[in-house]
Formats: sequence, C-alpha cells, structure tokens
Amino acid sequence: MNVLLIGSGGREHALANALAKSPRLTKLFCAPGNPGIANVAECVSVDVADHAAVVNFCRLMKIELVVVGPEQPLVEGLVDSLEVAGIAAFGPSKAAAQLEGSKGFTKDLCARANIPTGAYGRFADRDSALAYARKQGAPIVVKADGLAAGKGVVVAMTTAEAEAAIVACFEGAFGAAGAEVVVEEFLEGEEASFFALCDGSRALALASAQDHKRVGDGDTGPNTGGMGAYSPAPVVTDAVSARVMTEIVEPTVRAMAEAGMPFKGVLFAGLMIGKDGPKLIEFNTRFGDPETQVILPRVDDDLLTLLESCARGKLDVPRVNLKPVSALTVVLAAKGYPAAPQKGGEIRGVDKANALDGVVVTHAGTKRSGEALVANGGRVLNVTGFGPDVRAARERAYAGVAQIDFADGFCRQDIGWRAL
Repeated sequence: MNVLLIGSGGREHALANALAKSPRLTKLFCAPGNPGIANVAECVSVDVADHAAVVNFCRLMKIELVVVGPEQPLVEGLVDSLEVAGIAAFGPSKAAAQLEGSKGFTKDLCARANIPTGAYGRFADRDSALAYARKQGAPIVVKADGLAAGKGVVVAMTTAEAEAAIVACFEGAFGAAGAEVVVEEFLEGEEASFFALCDGSRALALASAQDHKRVGDGDTGPNTGGMGAYSPAPVVTDAVSARVMTEIVEPTVRAMAEAGMPFKGVLFAGLMIGKDGPKLIEFNTRFGDPETQVILPRVDDDLLTLLESCARGKLDVPRVNLKPVSALTVVLAAKGYPAAPQKGGEIRGVDKANALDGVVVTHAGTKRSGEALVANGGRVLNVTGFGPDVRAARERAYAGVAQIDFADGFCRQDIGWRAL
C-alpha cells in the first residue's frame, strides 16, 4: 500500500524507518520530511495546514493510509478531513485530540472517570487563578490550557513563581493557548512515559520510556522538547504497566467512546510514579519525541499493520511484541538551544555513526545546503544505541555521537543516569 507520513522531525524519521520495513509497503511519502527521511521515503512539498491539498495529494498518489506525526495537525482536524474523504488516517479526530489540545478537558475527563491525577482548578480569569494558587501554596504547577509548543508549563517552587506564571499566561505569553489556565497539584515521584495503541474501543500497551527534559547535565537549566530518552523505563514494572492500563488508559478510552469521540491512534501518558502508584500528569495524542526513537526499533511486529488496524478500528491482536533489547537516544542540539539555536552549522560523520553496530542516527532538524548537511533547528540529530541493557545501549549511543563532527552542536553526557 501507499502511505503518507506527516512531519519533519526525529519522531517522523523513526516512524519512516519502521514503516519502510513493512512487506506491505509499496511507496512511502513524507510531507515535508527531512534529509534523513529522504533515504527511505519520497519527501513531498504539501502544505499540511491545507487539508484539501493533503486530500488531493492522497487521491493523486492513491494513498491508503496517512500517519500523522505532530500534534498541531491533529488538533486542527486533519484526520477528520481525511476520513470524510474516505482515506484512513492514524491519529485521533479533532474532538479526541482535545486530550492533548486542552489540559482542562483532560483534567475534567479524569475527574468524571475517576482516573488518578493531581487535584486541580481550571480558570478563565487571572484573579480566580491567583486566589486558588495562593490558597493551595507552593510547590504547585501552572499550565496554559492549550498547545504551547511544550513551553506552557511552569513547576512553581514558590507562590511568587506561580503568580508570575499565571500573570504571564493571561497577558498573552502563550497566545491563545493561555486564554485558560490549569493550576494543579505538584506530584512527587519518578516521571515516566507510557504508550498505548488504541482503535476507538480497545487499547494495547506498547512500551514505556523515560526522557530528559532539562537542557543540561544533572537535569539543570531550562526545559526543552527532550534531550534524550531510553526504553524500557525500569520504574514501569509489569505491575505498574498493568495498573496504568486498568486505571488510566482503558478508562480514558471508555470515557472518550461514551462521549462520542472515540480515540484512535497512540495515547501517550505522561506519568508520575509515586508511593500510591501511577498518576497521570498529562496526555499527548501522538508519539513522543525523542521517545519514538527508542520505542519503535524495539517493536517486533509490522508497524504498518498495527497503525492501519488502529485507524480502521480493528486492533485485533492480543499484544504488541517487543524485542528483548534496550534502546537509548542522545539528542545533538544546536548551541543556544532552547532559547536561540544557531542554524546553518555543518554536520559531518553521520554515515560513520550509522555504520557502527547497534547505532542508528535519525534527523530531527537538518537540511541540505548544496552537498553539505547543516543544522536547521534546535534539536538536530538523535543518535540511538541498542543493547541487552541500558548501559550497553548508552555506550553504543555515545560511541555514535563521537563519530559526528558538529562544531555548533552539543549534547548531554548523562542520558540514562536514572536507570544506571
């Protein structure tokens, strides 16, 4: 079958690599793609925000499945437009994507379905939010309700920090995303990511991972989109995984179906594993980045068939089979990231890194300048290592990093420290 993948980052490169292995794949297209994806797919210039243009491209190229990588097209209803046109799409509808698009929507759903999460208040005006935060005291978490490119969350360790975050939201720091604010309980424990595949009525556990959000070693500095990740997450034991499915994922899928907005796609639960067990921090309605780079290479099934089954509401396999390996990815970022990354720096040695046993390099923010490969984003490359355990995977990933010559880049040197 012909497949169209939407997106241009490291997540999409990992998806492209996995889809390209399917014996059922005839042709893989990616819009817009990147130089790495171009090695396994035909990159095409289609305006993803123009749903009619995407539908027309699918009809022209006889696309049978569209896989949507990033969250923005999901929240904007691309899947709805495709389904109206009779084209199967992996990803939730606009209504179901509210699980990521509105933090208040998700918290309200959790309250109705008795899903374990932190206590919260949801506010459309500044004064009410400030009064609630002052009453609760710090530490406390302030979140812009909508999509804010990963920047709309402040973990406030003092009441003054919380107040400043609330004022910033209502003064437009995050645009429309901050028109409403969720103020919620600070949860203690160890964070982990959990992924499940859903077909609207059923969910299957996929895998767990842990990522590293802070830009600097020792989890210091500002939050980023993620500086590295590993899978599986040791904190997500079989017992924890079973609880996540029965207490969080399955009740969410049931509640969404009952509300008339069945969830199809991948449900990414950001968790806090504390003394009382797992609690939900937030949902994402797409594969994580850089978690996808460590999860998909572990999948021992045909990913194309799994994703199509979700899209068609027929996920009828008993489980997702995973290889008994660990994976760890290190993000090479451009200097200045996350504030003002330097673009245009030349990158050499990617082929050398890829040639190492147990190493795969995915492109996150690159482009071609003539024959040269150059940085074109904040997170530029992901170097992923595989091994029998996290330690071995880590050694291979950093051996890959050592092969890459990127003078304008940097990476954390301690990815995987929690597991080790």
